[in-house]
Amino acid sequence: MGTPAGAEDALSRYRSPLVSRYAGAEMAFIFSERNKFGTWRRLWLFLAQAEKSLGLPITDEQIQEMEANLDNIDFKMAAEEEKRLRHDVMAHVHTFAHCCPKAAAIIHLGATSCYVGDNTDLIVLRDGLNLLLPQLARVISRLADFAEKYADLPTLGFTHYQPAQLTTVGKRCCLWIQDLCMDLQNLERARDNLRFRGVKGTTGTQASFLQLFEGDHSKVEELDRLVTEKAGFKRSYMVTGQTYSRKVDIDILSVLASLGASVHKICTDIRLLANLKEIEEPFEKDQIGSSAMPYKRNPMRSERCCSLARHLMTLIMDPLQTASVQWFERTLDDSANRRVCLAEAFLTADIILSTLQNISEGLVVYPKVIDRRIRQELPFMATENIIMAMVKAGGNRQDCHEKIRVLSQKAAAVVKQEGGDNDFIARVRADPYFSPIHKQLDSLLDPSSFTGRAPQQVAKFLKEEVRPALIPYKSKMGGKIELTL
Repeated sequence: MGTPAGAEDALSRYRSPLVSRYAGAEMAFIFSERNKFGTWRRLWLFLAQAEKSLGLPITDEQIQEMEANLDNIDFKMAAEEEKRLRHDVMAHVHTFAHCCPKAAAIIHLGATSCYVGDNTDLIVLRDGLNLLLPQLARVISRLADFAEKYADLPTLGFTHYQPAQLTTVGKRCCLWIQDLCMDLQNLERARDNLRFRGVKGTTGTQASFLQLFEGDHSKVEELDRLVTEKAGFKRSYMVTGQTYSRKVDIDILSVLASLGASVHKICTDIRLLANLKEIEEPFEKDQIGSSAMPYKRNPMRSERCCSLARHLMTLIMDPLQTASVQWFERTLDDSANRRVCLAEAFLTADIILSTLQNISEGLVVYPKVIDRRIRQELPFMATENIIMAMVKAGGNRQDCHEKIRVLSQKAAAVVKQEGGDNDFIARVRADPYFSPIHKQLDSLLDPSSFTGRAPQQVAKFLKEEVRPALIPYKSKMGGKIELTL
């Protein structure tokens, strides 16, 4: 159809919904051009400062000029320079030099493009992980409170999505929490394992810096250490090609993909429970579930999490394939791919965590619905308890088993063929054979006697594993989060 005449506004161009619709402002800024190019300038400053401290002829005036213009970025000029030079780093070297004429001669001294490109990526990955970690901790904290509140509430367990032995609402939530705690540990490990590329030169040999320092290896090593320290890293990779190993990207995105799998499982469970009307995500006063069916309460938050988590899980394929085809010291076919997949992985993780926090802060439980479903299934689960009670009262185990088999088949027929309620216990009460235990039936059918150690497991798990893992994030727990569009 073509672009309408005069349609040059932002709404006339595609914008990623990850930013325009969903992601939080902090994560969007971390992956913004302003942050990227501002970080490039800071890296050039760190390099010049370190080179000066090690004896290269760089003046205080040049350093001060660079410091004064770190955020004075003429993006229009940079775009024009890139169009002319077909090189983004050199475009920004020229743009920085234009506002720092005294420092122009020493900007990017001895460095290759990956000095700013790769080191900035590592800074951004670190900052992104530092933003995600407290977000994940908040989700775990909210779910831990939920699990503690409902630690004792019996609910029907499911295996193969078929009725199974009872568990508790809190214990089921702990299954979700345990997966998220693994993700928390993995995110922490990935962040702590990150190193800086540092000052390594065009093929990673540091040859240009060795020439600058007239063959003084110790000064080259110290230059690498100083710049790494200024960037906030404790270590740099000892060996690199032109780039840091792209296996680093695999490590980061695999952790995020694993988080996506956890969130997808949790939100799928919530969606299934919503269908059973046992648990629902928050539903706002004026929220509309369907344009055609006014009564509907669709679990749209959980559906959003599942939808975006699927995208997050697929992104791991990009760094896997990129790392596998990095020829020798590097090839540029990683660049365009990484611009997309790294940013999208973090933006998507940010969205699903903020949405899951909103869900976990407003989960609604319907105990009466849960109890009704238990009552429908519990009679059959209680057959073994009834047999044992009859044996203790002097009955014969085989005779009792046959009686129960016959009665349970009849009750099952009422449920499946007639659509009626499970009347197994009524049949037991009406049968004189079971008269020795008629007074015990209520206690034999108490749902809490079928949940095993679920309440104790919840208490122990939260106390010994979950709460201690959240201690580093205690000051960042914050208040409730409101859902965006």
